[in-house]
Amino acid sequence: MPDLGPNAALIGQPGGRQALDTPALLLDLDALERNIAAMAAHARAAGVGLRPHAKTHKSGRIAAMQVTAGALGVCCATLGEAEVLAASGIAGLHITSPQVTPPKIARLMALNAAASGLSVVVDHPDNLAALDRAAAASGKPLDVLVDFDAGQGRTGCAGEADLAALVRAAVAADALVFRGIQSYSGNLQHIPIRAERRARALAAADRLRGILRRLGETGIAVPIVSGGGTGTFDLDPEAQVYTELQVGSYVFMDVDYRRALGDGRNAPPFETALFVATSVMSVNAPAYVTCDAGLKSFATDGPAPEVAAGAPPGSRYEFFGDEHGKLTLPPGAARPALAARIECVTPHCDPTVNLYDVYHVFRGDRLVDIWPVDARGKR
Repeated sequence: MPDLGPNAALIGQPGGRQALDTPALLLDLDALERNIAAMAAHARAAGVGLRPHAKTHKSGRIAAMQVTAGALGVCCATLGEAEVLAASGIAGLHITSPQVTPPKIARLMALNAAASGLSVVVDHPDNLAALDRAAAASGKPLDVLVDFDAGQGRTGCAGEADLAALVRAAVAADALVFRGIQSYSGNLQHIPIRAERRARALAAADRLRGILRRLGETGIAVPIVSGGGTGTFDLDPEAQVYTELQVGSYVFMDVDYRRALGDGRNAPPFETALFVATSVMSVNAPAYVTCDAGLKSFATDGPAPEVAAGAPPGSRYEFFGDEHGKLTLPPGAARPALAARIECVTPHCDPTVNLYDVYHVFRGDRLVDIWPVDARGKR
């Protein structure tokens, strides 16, 4: 049985939220369920599939909730995530990053032998050839999507000619099954002005539409077009190009996405479901108190955490070291007492989750369960 940590005895107890040993990762189950249902309803109404990104939550339980609500499967950023989720019974896994080293390719073939509906992206002819040889040797074909760089410059074919050539090679491969194209505009997801975000998302989709038309003229059908994200979830379907959306952070929301979607906020709205609970550990300074959640408790690649509960409005949370946070109070505000609990919205939910072993799952103030972060640290 997994180690549920020092708060396991609080499961089912009234007032468990205020009794937590901290720092602790909190999950509002009611908000999570509403977010999953809202996105599923949106996708059905828009006529587009969902393959949510599990890199956000790394949880077999949450992936199963998404599939039960209608998702086709889930995306995984790493092979390790896919291995863990496949072992928990999730089908329809799509690995969104190329797997190129011999050890990764060997693991990929082992996973393909056991998993149902597995697919992976490829963006280079050498990798395509290596996967084709490995799949042939394994005795089971491997589904592939060709990755197209939509502007982020991280992975994907850099130009349309390279994309078309790789698609043709995938179609012609002996042991690979060409399933479609991945085109994820990660560079657009956090644009704070909705009109600009929409214009750039539709321009990217229009370029993709032209690519699909030219491939079709050569007799190549593209069954799957996978991309999109939480920031453009209601914009991408307008183009009627994508067949499935790789939304991820909508399940939790965070400071960055709350800001990005604040201008003409996308509908349906998504609630903040993920928090970090911290405790006041020192009250000796006159203008602030010190808490027990610092750089090792929050992702630090975005804005500062935002105070959600436990401190006066206008309070500001800052990093104060590896294990410490500084809570600065507005002038004249009542100071939280020693050991008071403060809850913060995570700056960036995905890497914050990866800092914790477990979710403390709440309905209101009652701790109803503790879930492991199943794929934490899996590469």
